[in-house]
Amino acid sequence: MTEKKFNTDGLTTTQVLAARKKYGPNISSYKKTNRYTTAIIRMIKEPMMILLLIASSIYFISGKTADGFFLTSAIILISAISSYQNARSHNALEQLKDLTKPKCKVIINGLDIEIKTEEIVVGDSLLVEEGVLISADGIIEHSNDFSVNESILTGESMALSKDKSTKDNAIYQGTTVASGLAIATVIAIGSATKLGKIGKSLEAIKEKKTPLEMQIGNFVKKMAIAGTVVFLIVWAINYFHSFKIFDSLLKALTLAMSILPEEIPIAFTTFMAIGAWRMMKEGIIVKQMKTVETLGSATVICIDKTGTITQNQMSLAKIFSLKSKKITTLDEPLSEDEKKLITLSMWASEPIPFDPMEIALHEAYTKIIQEDERPNYKLVHEYPLSGKPPMMTHLFENKSGTTIIAAKGGAEALMNIAPLSKTEKEEIAKAIEELSLQGYRILAVGESHHSGNYPKTQQEFTFDFIGLLAFYDPPKKNIKLVLEHFYKAGIEVKIITGDNALTTSSIAKEIDFKGYNKSISGDELMKLSDKELKKRVKEINLFTRMFPEAKLKIINALKSNKEIVAMTGDGVNDGPALKASHIGIAMGKKGTEIAKQAASLILINDDLSKMVHAIAMGRKIYANIKKSVQFIISIHIPIIFTVFIPLALGWMYPNIFSPIHIIFLELVMGPTCSIVYENEPMEKNTMTQKPRPFTSTFFSWKELSTSIIQGIIITIGTLFIYQYCIYLGYNEKSTRTMVFVVLVSANIFLTLMNRSFYYSIFTTLRYKNNLVPIIIGITVFITGLLLYIKPFAGFFAFEPLKALPLSMAIGVGFVSVMWYELVKLWKRNTKVSS
Repeated sequence: MTEKKFNTDGLTTTQVLAARKKYGPNISSYKKTNRYTTAIIRMIKEPMMILLLIASSIYFISGKTADGFFLTSAIILISAISSYQNARSHNALEQLKDLTKPKCKVIINGLDIEIKTEEIVVGDSLLVEEGVLISADGIIEHSNDFSVNESILTGESMALSKDKSTKDNAIYQGTTVASGLAIATVIAIGSATKLGKIGKSLEAIKEKKTPLEMQIGNFVKKMAIAGTVVFLIVWAINYFHSFKIFDSLLKALTLAMSILPEEIPIAFTTFMAIGAWRMMKEGIIVKQMKTVETLGSATVICIDKTGTITQNQMSLAKIFSLKSKKITTLDEPLSEDEKKLITLSMWASEPIPFDPMEIALHEAYTKIIQEDERPNYKLVHEYPLSGKPPMMTHLFENKSGTTIIAAKGGAEALMNIAPLSKTEKEEIAKAIEELSLQGYRILAVGESHHSGNYPKTQQEFTFDFIGLLAFYDPPKKNIKLVLEHFYKAGIEVKIITGDNALTTSSIAKEIDFKGYNKSISGDELMKLSDKELKKRVKEINLFTRMFPEAKLKIINALKSNKEIVAMTGDGVNDGPALKASHIGIAMGKKGTEIAKQAASLILINDDLSKMVHAIAMGRKIYANIKKSVQFIISIHIPIIFTVFIPLALGWMYPNIFSPIHIIFLELVMGPTCSIVYENEPMEKNTMTQKPRPFTSTFFSWKELSTSIIQGIIITIGTLFIYQYCIYLGYNEKSTRTMVFVVLVSANIFLTLMNRSFYYSIFTTLRYKNNLVPIIIGITVFITGLLLYIKPFAGFFAFEPLKALPLSMAIGVGFVSVMWYELVKLWKRNTKVSS
């Protein structure tokens, strides 16, 4: 909360409470869908759920009520697990949504305070600044250089200038401030606003599915189709042999269940939502799921200097007066010329400053100038920030008609329009170089004595060049380490700034930035051909004197070079480039609402080190999803073949498993892939690897083939035990038990094996994941109950195994998985030798 001098004290706390009671919160009411009803409908439509309902119905119809009740219990249990996972995902996303809601500033009791948008009341004095999303309808009471983009209401993309004297002197909820500042009295909130009446709601917008979501959805659909085809074939084969319709249906359903990888969509949703929630806890708000997919692929990060590399704590450190021809610190006694420079720089700023540099200039004026003239003058005309480099001009007038015309902006901007001698230009250039080499950010100040009508543009004034202001914005303490982490992760870093080359290069050198000695300006860049531009953006890491069009051109050139681009931004003008980049990163504190809307990720505390963490998290989440999906594929293959091959080849016990066995295996696998793998820590080599290629498919053939081979070898082990039991003359129950134990033990060992496809199991056993021993312990305990507690063994048609056959079944499960340790050893040795 800060104290400022406004034209209004706003409402009192008592008035705010009374208005809130009378008008309610600033929330638009709209028709909401019941998420519980939606969840139930979605669940019933799941292919696995349909198969379970059919199978349990067949059991009840055919008089096998115990089996029917078991499958009904399984339906309830799977629904409970699915509901729990969906609730976790929903709650995580709701918390993220709450954090991304914009806040606003209001004046209460003469103080400007930041509040949640829903806390605005009718009568509030709403303070809106450049880049802010307006949160309520209001009438303008005061404004500086104020323009607003109302395209959400009108479709017109051009910004409209407004003040209290214009015909339409209102601001509207949902529109954005393009420039300047205004204070408006709120006249409508929530559904009573113009936007609320139109009935537009962000909640009603359906979120598009991400590429990864669509790929996974298509994969599951294909498996469902395959399951349906195989189901019909197996039903026909069984019916042809037995002519028993229900019996053949159940056997066909068993295979169909084994084919469906219904865990994959649940795992995907859980990983993404919980991953985003974990990032939120670290101060990173992920607005879109696709950002999590893309983070691990980022090859280039484009960062701004001010507030990203530096602390954005502008202090006026030194000044250069052209008349005195010397650089002075503010601690020294100042001449009248130098005091005039400070005074004019204040007049060239907004009357109610909100930019850090302008705040610093007002503070310097208050400290140095004894007689404060601000109450005696009124802003009568202003020219907003424009031109290349940009400048701005303000015209103030007092009651006696005395006019002050003051401008500030890029040194080149004022040098181009001021009548300067060659010597004066050389002196200014020398001062700029000296200050820039020390890392100062430089602004020039000019004064005009124009009389008569105001010209159309500020560049048409004749300005006297008064002097230079040198601001110091120190680098952030952790920025060197942050850059080091990016470089180690194989990510290029590029600085894109509006500042001049010398200042930027000086700061870049101080923080050990690679390529600090080679830069290109915005004007130079715009002259390049597309081919030359693609080459230069690859070679150069320092882009100075940049403007919105140039920034956008850099991003598009990098993208055309097949780079995956992340970009930080905070201003209104950063919006297009943020949107164009693969990962737009807005700053939570100093970022404008427009930048936050355009971005896909927000750093709450403006700390770039969190971006390192975000990339690490993105890589971890993606890797863990892959582990999960590879696990599901590997373990489904032996289940499918163990059900299908004995039937197709007419082995002695053709129907070794029934739906109840498949459902148990599904219940064992579900928590493994979606709970255990989601909780897996990041592998230690994650941030030393190059960014993964951002391909159009989630499953590379190399990874898919690994999973298929793992599944086939587990199948060989399972069918070996099957035939071994027949060879020894085991009955059907004993054979089923042995085969089942192989599958369960292979499931357990595969869970441990697939925690890393590079490091050995002895390394991964030391990974901190408390859920691994819990899930494995529960699996072993329940399997023991099924094998050695008579009622359970009888229900599942199992037979208790003695120590030797049990050890053999576990051993086969172990060998059919652990062979992959040799592959991992070869991978590590190959990397070491290379």
